[in-house]
Amino acid sequence: MSNPDKSAVVATRWWWVRHAPVREDNGCIYGQKDLGCDTSDRVVFEAVAKILPRNAVWYASNLKRTHQTAEAIWAAGFPKPASMIQEAAFAEQNLGQWQGMNRAAFLASRPPGNQWFAAIDEPAPGGESFMDLYNRVRRAIEAINVEHAGKDVIVAGHGGTIKAAVGLALGGQPEKGLAFDIDNCSVTRLDHFASSGNSIWRLPMVNQQPWIADASHNAMHQPAGPEIATASKLA
Repeated sequence: MSNPDKSAVVATRWWWVRHAPVREDNGCIYGQKDLGCDTSDRVVFEAVAKILPRNAVWYASNLKRTHQTAEAIWAAGFPKPASMIQEAAFAEQNLGQWQGMNRAAFLASRPPGNQWFAAIDEPAPGGESFMDLYNRVRRAIEAINVEHAGKDVIVAGHGGTIKAAVGLALGGQPEKGLAFDIDNCSVTRLDHFASSGNSIWRLPMVNQQPWIADASHNAMHQPAGPEIATASKLA
């Protein structure tokens, strides 16, 4: 007799939201420095709140800018969840002694052709490499795929963290994840499918900026006003 559960496929849908823009960095690399973010653009957060699933499991990193971003989404009309799990494995890359250095000057001093601060296996002095980041993110995702199998998972995260998740979804190729832009407040959805002995990913959307679509829709139906103009701030 065949086992009907053997062919069952369990889909776990990941919704990654990058934190809102940091304004207090003074043009410097911040990595794991615990800086706040600017959540003043309600148009952006209303648009993000509209496309995220209700009844999801919420996660954020241990850095306050992800918590502030989640709170701004809830304040814009998303029903606040009963809890949000803090997961340090989803923090941005620890850039060690590079943190606090002028970003433009640092990048200008690096060999041309890098898609990140350094080659994926080069650790920052006193910090991590992108591979270190990738491996801790991968381990956390794999554990959550088991613990919350079949659910929607929303994570308020960071650019590097989301690039690592994309690299995992692309077959465990972290360097491929670095090729994607991940803008502030953008939404990236990665679907994980698990069945007996099999595990695959699908990438329905990466770096989606729903406030742009909302602005375009509104512009077709009413005169442009201040509320539409603000939607372009984070584009």
